Amino acid sequence: MPTLIVDQFGSFIGKHSERIKVSQKGQTVSEMPLMDVEHLLVIAAGVSLSSDVIRECAERGIPVSFLSRSGKPYAKLLSPDLTGTVKTRREQLLAYNDQRGLHLGKCFAWGKVANQAVLLKYMAKYRKGTDAELYRTMRDATIEIDALKVQIQRLSGVDIDFLRPQLLNLEGRAARIYWDTAKALLGSDLAWEGREHRGAEDPVNMALNYGYGVLYTQAETAIVLAGLDPYAGFVHVDRAGKPSLVLDLVEEFRPSVVDRSVFALFNKGVELKVEDGRFVEASRRLLADRVLERLEGEEFYEGKKHKLRTIIQSQARHVATFVRGDGKYQPFVGRW
Repeated sequence: MPTLIVDQFGSFIGKHSERIKVSQKGQTVSEMPLMDVEHLLVIAAGVSLSSDVIRECAERGIPVSFLSRSGKPYAKLLSPDLTGTVKTRREQLLAYNDQRGLHLGKCFAWGKVANQAVLLKYMAKYRKGTDAELYRTMRDATIEIDALKVQIQRLSGVDIDFLRPQLLNLEGRAARIYWDTAKALLGSDLAWEGREHRGAEDPVNMALNYGYGVLYTQAETAIVLAGLDPYAGFVHVDRAGKPSLVLDLVEEFRPSVVDRSVFALFNKGVELKVEDGRFVEASRRLLADRVLERLEGEEFYEGKKHKLRTIIQSQARHVATFVRGDGKYQPFVGRW
């Protein structure tokens, strides 16, 4: 896996020859050749980095991302030489007020809803012969979600501000169906009440939120490397410190990458341990590993199979070329 995860409190990340070495109290706990590292992900507190590591990562284009214990990205190190574009950002800001922004907003929402239906179809096919009632519930849910997807396609307006209330309404209706069905899928043993975002205290929502945090680090890197401003989105409104475009782009990938990974863990009966309202170190590592493994999984995209992390990078580049007027943008939709 090309991501080096640092998950132990008090770790020191240093450089030894052509390798990144992670140590604890002078003892090496993990290391990886610099040529193999594509992403350095820090998910523990009390971690320190040497300036040699920072320089090597900057020169090699290796992003260094930091996640809190709850899964919230709070910092990223990336060389400014990789992001010093101007034309793309100018056009991105102008696109907000014309049909380009409206088209992107529809695509992000449509992609999210379409992939919610795809995931339910994927999981339903394994229940057809074992739980007929649950299979029918999931089948009916996908029919309803697909109908809302068609309504999103048919929306029209002058700009994204005009269209946003209708988009959010349709997206919200699809989400209610999706999460109600997911609750039935996970079963009554978990006593899961449904989707909750901020302040979640149950393991399912905490796992989803943490997984989304890992996904955000991938999407933000792809957006920045494509020359885009991660804070200038289309569906998600502007707010200081809010990476709106990151939140827009990940909508297409939440079901395929994170939801699928988290549902699989709970369906297999894996226990994620919580202490003081946060996952313990081992559970955080497990979640990060599962999401990153899924990102290494392949999906059909533009005529052939690609890794999901590569598809995210490509979709970010397509956003950039689209706002510059050099190409088209279509949402990524997985197969079931």
